[in-house]
Amino acid sequence: MTPHLADTPVLTTERLVLRAPAPADYAAWKEFYLTDRAGFVGGGTDVTAGQAWRAFAATLGHWAIHGHGTFTVTDRATGRPVGGVGPWYPDGWPEPEIGWMIWTPEAEGKGVAAEATLAVRRHVYRDLGWRGAVSYIDRNNPRSIALAERLGCRVDEGAAKPEVDAQLMVFRHPGPEAADAG
Repeated sequence: MTPHLADTPVLTTERLVLRAPAPADYAAWKEFYLTDRAGFVGGGTDVTAGQAWRAFAATLGHWAIHGHGTFTVTDRATGRPVGGVGPWYPDGWPEPEIGWMIWTPEAEGKGVAAEATLAVRRHVYRDLGWRGAVSYIDRNNPRSIALAERLGCRVDEGAAKPEVDAQLMVFRHPGPEAADAG
């Protein structure tokens, strides 16, 4: 028997299916997490397989604790996992966050993160009742900064930040009134 998260929503877009993470997603996650491409989300070439496993387990645990979390983003045509996008609010985070990461280089630069994030933003406002959301982005991550700006997020210089070893900027998402825009 393969365990799974029961009663989790599935979000669909034109090209994507966003579903709860499954144990089978670990292989794609690990392949991403052990590369330099994962440096802004805690991974990297200096990370061990054990650390990658624990980070993936934290993603599953977030769902179990909060009832929501990072969705596995899959290509609708192939079912292949290509990333993770979703609501994230672990202990120590000042505000609920919408986070994103694209696991496969082939999915980068094709609008996958934007498409998935807009679906998640609609979900957190409509279904979870969030009144606002932020994205915490390392100031040395120009691709994520550009995506946040493309999504209509604005820098909030006075907002509290998580205490992590990164130079974070806080990007505030448009509010629930914008959930239908985009």
